[in-house]
Amino acid sequence: MTEQTPATTPIDENHLIAERRAKLTALRGQGVAFPNDFRRADYAGDLQSAYADAEQWTAEALEGKGHRVSLAGRVLLKRDMGKAGFAQIQDESGRIQLWLKKDLLGDAYEVFKELDLGDIVSVEGELTRTRTGELSVKAGSLRLLTKALRPLPDKFHGMADVEQRYRQRYVDLIVTPESREVFVKRSKIIRAMRAWLDSRRFLEVETPMMHYIPGGAAAKPFQTHHNALGLDLYLRVAPELYLKRLTVGGLERVYEINRNFRNEGVSTRHNPEFTMLELYEAYATYNEIMDLTEGVIRDVAQDVLGTTRVQWEGNDIDVGPAFRRWSMTDAVLEHNPEIRREDLRDIEKMRAHCARLKLPVKASYGWGKLLLEIFEKTVEHTLIQPTFITDHPVEVSPLARANDHDPQLTDRFELFINGKEIANGFSELNDPEDQAARFQAQVAAKEGGDDEAMHFDADYIRALEVGLPPTGGLGIGIDRLVMLMTGSASIRDVLLFPYMRPETGG
Repeated sequence: MTEQTPATTPIDENHLIAERRAKLTALRGQGVAFPNDFRRADYAGDLQSAYADAEQWTAEALEGKGHRVSLAGRVLLKRDMGKAGFAQIQDESGRIQLWLKKDLLGDAYEVFKELDLGDIVSVEGELTRTRTGELSVKAGSLRLLTKALRPLPDKFHGMADVEQRYRQRYVDLIVTPESREVFVKRSKIIRAMRAWLDSRRFLEVETPMMHYIPGGAAAKPFQTHHNALGLDLYLRVAPELYLKRLTVGGLERVYEINRNFRNEGVSTRHNPEFTMLELYEAYATYNEIMDLTEGVIRDVAQDVLGTTRVQWEGNDIDVGPAFRRWSMTDAVLEHNPEIRREDLRDIEKMRAHCARLKLPVKASYGWGKLLLEIFEKTVEHTLIQPTFITDHPVEVSPLARANDHDPQLTDRFELFINGKEIANGFSELNDPEDQAARFQAQVAAKEGGDDEAMHFDADYIRALEVGLPPTGGLGIGIDRLVMLMTGSASIRDVLLFPYMRPETGG
């Protein structure tokens, strides 16, 4: 169906709202303005799918079948031609056209004439197909269920203001089908990940959101206060230390999909509240965890998208082939021919290389932190196809197991796709004395001004003293994975309600 192009003269939204309020006042005078006794039997998308074959389901075939339907939805288009008219409504499954005739509807046709775009209606009638071939409901009854007091954006321009889309996601979901599809895919991705893990004997668990001691990641936490207990608490930066306590307790394959909170900057990749999959598997090393990471991403993409190939920010990416595995040392050396292998653990030479690259560093940085800074500056953005960067220095990996052959490195990986970190995993440190020493080093770093350094968690050390089996762990950033699988440029495009500064004025 078509609709006339709106007038070019700007319309006063306040005037439109006033007109709609006047209509609502009139409805109140007639009785129940917001009826709640309608029960839906059908969905627009299901009907469109069932009767998609226009050659088989002609108007005659549909009317001969006499399929009477009962739907509800929001009015998106309306065209009144006097004694007949058309409307298009949208429910959660899709859209369908209504064909409304005065001689069939009687007084209810006046309801149609008074409708505004955005109103929510119920309709009952038989299916037919118009001369243009569009599946339609020949309305036998029509009721207004909810009067929309605010107009929707006009269909020709939609929500052009990106910030408005984020602030008013409830409107964005109505008028932007692409946005709605992103969040449908997000739900399917998470559901597929759960099914994948459940089928491999992983147990989904829930751990606390408020921690006495923030731990499990190098990040600055949000702080709150429990009045009854008189305790300062922290919104969790990661569930890691609690999940590993469960592995100590004999739950050998556990995972959690839930929120983390980090008091960091906001960007196209960062939101202070974000969703992670975190899992732990006893008797697995970081090599098996890399295999698992590759498998879940590949299989979920195939399940949800029907392909392993995606396009993200102009790059064609394929998660089907085996992911590259590349040590951080080798990656930095390949991208920085000025750096020699013997320079890597010479602090003064590494500081000189950082100065040459105009990288700000702190006096407290060791060679491992300097290596990471150079990697992030010169290598990370080049990793377009899926790549595991392995063997991170101990200095920047306080919870990862030291490598048996080089104890200054750890059995750790990070997965990068399109220059963005998607996942982080490692063989877990299960030596309680080594872990206690690393916590002490983190405490010293915090006292030296590092806001993201960890606290000393005495109870976690006690749990390790009970005995953590050799274990591999993994964290996957769900938001970034959804960005990958939906081709979204900003994390705000895959969060229903991203954090933003409050609106001012008005």
